[in-house]
Amino acid sequence: MYNASNCVRCPLNGACHKSKGNRIIQVNVNLGRQKQQADQLLRSDEGIKKRKKRCFDVEPVFGNIKHNHSFRRFMLRGRQKVEIEWGLIAIAQNIRKKAA
Repeated sequence: MYNASNCVRCPLNGACHKSKGNRIIQVNVNLGRQKQQADQLLRSDEGIKKRKKRCFDVEPVFGNIKHNHSFRRFMLRGRQKVEIEWGLIAIAQNIRKKAA
């Protein structure tokens, strides 16, 4: 955690942060490690194969749900309720696919 020593005379005060005192910056030490690990997984042979497959398998389904069926946001809040709502949307999508 970094704390600025004096923000009073700074020309960017107000544009830089909105707090009344000095600016405090928190740094997540694990974030860099996690980003590097994700990058390595995405650049691996298996990661490249999965990314190439994604545009054919997953993206059209989300596009259909969002554009053709006007799903923009969840009506319920909370992880469990959102999972149930998404499950119902997925069931409806599968029924539409089987019916066509």
